[in-house]
Amino acid sequence: MHNVPIYGNERVDDLLTHDLRIIQSDEVFSFSMDAVLLARFAAVPKYGKVLDLCSGNGVIPLLLSTRTKAAIEGIEIQPRVADMARRSVEMNGLTERILIREGDLRELVNITGHGVYDAITVNPPYMPLTGGDLKLNKHQAIARHEIHCSLEDVAVAAMRLVRPGGKVSMVHKPQRLAEIVTVLRQHRLEPKLVRFVHPRAGAEANMVLIEALRDGKPDVRILPPLIVYGEDGQYCPEIMDIYYGPKEGRP
Repeated sequence: MHNVPIYGNERVDDLLTHDLRIIQSDEVFSFSMDAVLLARFAAVPKYGKVLDLCSGNGVIPLLLSTRTKAAIEGIEIQPRVADMARRSVEMNGLTERILIREGDLRELVNITGHGVYDAITVNPPYMPLTGGDLKLNKHQAIARHEIHCSLEDVAVAAMRLVRPGGKVSMVHKPQRLAEIVTVLRQHRLEPKLVRFVHPRAGAEANMVLIEALRDGKPDVRILPPLIVYGEDGQYCPEIMDIYYGPKEGRP
């Protein structure tokens, strides 16, 4: 691990079993299971270029670096959070493979050009803007609510940035699935795979993973549900594999 500065109430957390570490802070919206599941679900090429929109503290680019040799980029609009992501990349010795940009995803195409990425991931703000957002601190509000980008902004940016035939993978809330599918299709991103995540068997889904293909033909597959907890309250085997690797490879 490389030495990097740690500021204020920041801490360094271990990132699962990949010998990676990440800088986090209670003042900033930290990563959660949805980011981890998206990083495993997303289709990424072995080589090429991958982009993570709404990158936060860089957890998805870090995790993707264990699955591909592609060049990985992330874009994050909050300066403090983007700085944390950059320092995490440096701390893990991944600066030659991961680039974190600070900026607005709606304007990124003006820098990179159209259709330059083979795959895109995005864990966007889930909630429309409401008065309740003022109860959160600035960083949490931006991460959770569509303050700086709407679902349509994300779809437009992804369509412009991914190459024809490239894949866009997203995690979101099932309550907005109809809207998500409509917006993606309006912007030439055809949903191809959908997988619902349920906290327990028999419970309603609380996350949905979606893979869309730019300029694809209509043909969607609904994958088997992903169940997080078993009857014993412990992670189900597939979740254990995602977090800690196959059983035979765990410590």
